[in-house]
Amino acid sequence: MSEQLELVPAPPAATPRRRARTPASDVPLAAEDPVATVLVDTPLAHLDRPFEYAVPAELAQSARPGVRVRVRFAGRDHDGYLLTRTATAEHPGRLAPLRTVVSPEPVLTPGVLAAARAVADHYGGTLADTVRLAVPPRHARAERSVAPEAEPDGRTPDPGASDPDPADHPAPDPAATSPSPEQGWEAYPAGPALLRRLRAGQAPAASWLALPGEEPAHDWPRAVAAAVRQTVLGGRGALVVVPDRRDVDRVLGAVEEAVGPDQVVRLTADLGPEARYAAFLRVLRGHATVVVGTRASAFAPVRRLGLVVCWDEADDLHQEPRAPYPHTREVLRVRARSAGAGLLLGGFTRSVVVQRWVQEGMLAPVTAGHERLREHAPRVVVAGEGHQEERDAAARTARLPGVAVRALRAGLERGPVLVQVPRQGYVLGLACQDCRTRLRCGVCHGPVGAGHRRAPASCRWCGTELAPEHPCEECGSLRRRTTGVGERRTAEELGRAFPGIRVVSSGGEHVVDEVGDTPALVVATPGAEPWCAGGYGAVVLLDGWRLLERPSLDAAQEALRRWCGAAALARPVTGAPGHRREVGVVLCGVPPHGSVPAVEALVRWDPAWLAARELSDRAELGLPPLVRHVEVTGPAGAVDQAARALVAAGMQLLGTLPTTDTTAADPGAGQAPQVRATLSQGQGRAPEAVRSVRADRSARKTRDVVRLRIDPDDGA
Repeated sequence: MSEQLELVPAPPAATPRRRARTPASDVPLAAEDPVATVLVDTPLAHLDRPFEYAVPAELAQSARPGVRVRVRFAGRDHDGYLLTRTATAEHPGRLAPLRTVVSPEPVLTPGVLAAARAVADHYGGTLADTVRLAVPPRHARAERSVAPEAEPDGRTPDPGASDPDPADHPAPDPAATSPSPEQGWEAYPAGPALLRRLRAGQAPAASWLALPGEEPAHDWPRAVAAAVRQTVLGGRGALVVVPDRRDVDRVLGAVEEAVGPDQVVRLTADLGPEARYAAFLRVLRGHATVVVGTRASAFAPVRRLGLVVCWDEADDLHQEPRAPYPHTREVLRVRARSAGAGLLLGGFTRSVVVQRWVQEGMLAPVTAGHERLREHAPRVVVAGEGHQEERDAAARTARLPGVAVRALRAGLERGPVLVQVPRQGYVLGLACQDCRTRLRCGVCHGPVGAGHRRAPASCRWCGTELAPEHPCEECGSLRRRTTGVGERRTAEELGRAFPGIRVVSSGGEHVVDEVGDTPALVVATPGAEPWCAGGYGAVVLLDGWRLLERPSLDAAQEALRRWCGAAALARPVTGAPGHRREVGVVLCGVPPHGSVPAVEALVRWDPAWLAARELSDRAELGLPPLVRHVEVTGPAGAVDQAARALVAAGMQLLGTLPTTDTTAADPGAGQAPQVRATLSQGQGRAPEAVRSVRADRSARKTRDVVRLRIDPDDGA
């Protein structure tokens, strides 16, 4: 037996466990400021604070404030940003060392960090989420392609230091073809003073209502370029944020002509990772002093920031769809305040938020005089008003009444004409021909429409086709009629009504940037109207009721903004003295303008009046922006739990409604119904309450996804 046991191999000797990482006490540390505070890039809201790490001696030179670092956190490697270096630590125990410095580039500047922290506090979000919006992902090849920063004496400055004195950095010479100092601002009594203050290094804050129908040499891109030019001549930089790519193209050309192409950089999210990061580095390293972009550029690290501009500040494209859901308008306000820069919020209309800032004295109104406004504002006619019903009995009810057809024919003699349609697509809805009951999908109860002329009827939510023999649920009839059409069906109908005229459709995935001066019928959705250098001979606004009846708090404001955006493209048509001007804009499908404030504001071209009226009404009802609100969206149980926590923090529950996303409520799919709860700030403070709820859910590792938004749609 013993001999057999000797043949069995002995078990290996127990080896001592190796420590996963060398303790910080055994790592040689930096001689100066060996402690670093790091913002760890983690989505966990309950960990929204800096953490301390030891700085190894080998990283002492590269570990500077603002650089990207790699650290060990919760047993895993995480990216982060080094915020500060100190001599002592607050943590009493040993500190883990920094793993590595990812890049020596200090991408998180002190000014951007301060703005990101203020924005996160305003919206109840985390600093990590806000910094993720401010700093684009690193691209190593782009980092090598951009020339390094250099001072005139050849020294490399410390990027973490405060901004230098503008007197030490003379402003670049503007381009020889730059516009005159006041080009685009002559029509505004306060315009020249605004430009003088920008050039003098001051920080004016203004709400600018731009004139419609300006010539290309004096339109709003030229006015913005003139303001940027004066800022650059004063030795400071500028940041211009516009809603979309087409606006970037227009403003970029004007600004490059004003200050020189070498001083301007384009910064948008659609550039791609390498191009976007290269543009970001050009600004960070001081090669460009002016940034023109979309909301992705709101945190651009412009040196010696002297002016921030937001054009069409009420456009919903300025609302960030990612947490903490900041609005560009608020981001730029924070940056202007912290940097001592000028703030210019412009557009053809004014949001309720900006109207409140104007009434509180935070912004000075910059508007044109009454006589100048009458010269530029188009003549707006509401279909069905006055004596029109005597000539055309269906003027108020027809989708394209006779007054609109006459305006289009007269406009085509001068050039292209514009027809704005609220919705994209072909057939938006179907109803019973006999009893007018809308057809609904049998699966999700969504609206039924058609994608093109020969497409079968199908649900616009889930795509389920509706059989031709499907009867009406109310009367059993098989006959159907359309309840709404989009821009494609409208373009098809107008093409038959105006034979021989070229028809251009712009909307959805197919957006036309510009049209020429030759006669053409341009059918576009709001925001997709092509720019015409000579202006449109006529503008027809169809289906106005669809914009006015939107289930939104800002339906009237948004309808006016979309109407004014299209009407401003009309060519100014002036008649002889004492004669009435020709019709420039026709609004169809709305009640008489005396009973609808938004329609009256369009006819009078007085958006400030509507904003002031809307603000007064909301003040009486306790609605945004006077009182902050919180929107909680997600599964019913989780939303109810979060709402109770917010109520316990002093907020007031206004109500809970199911969301329009009915596919998530399909019991067969095993998903809980999705609901949306709305709460008023009440006696509590919305940012602190939302931050507490987010941290609690994060600490408990809840699986249900709940979205908490402060100021949904930002009270526009």
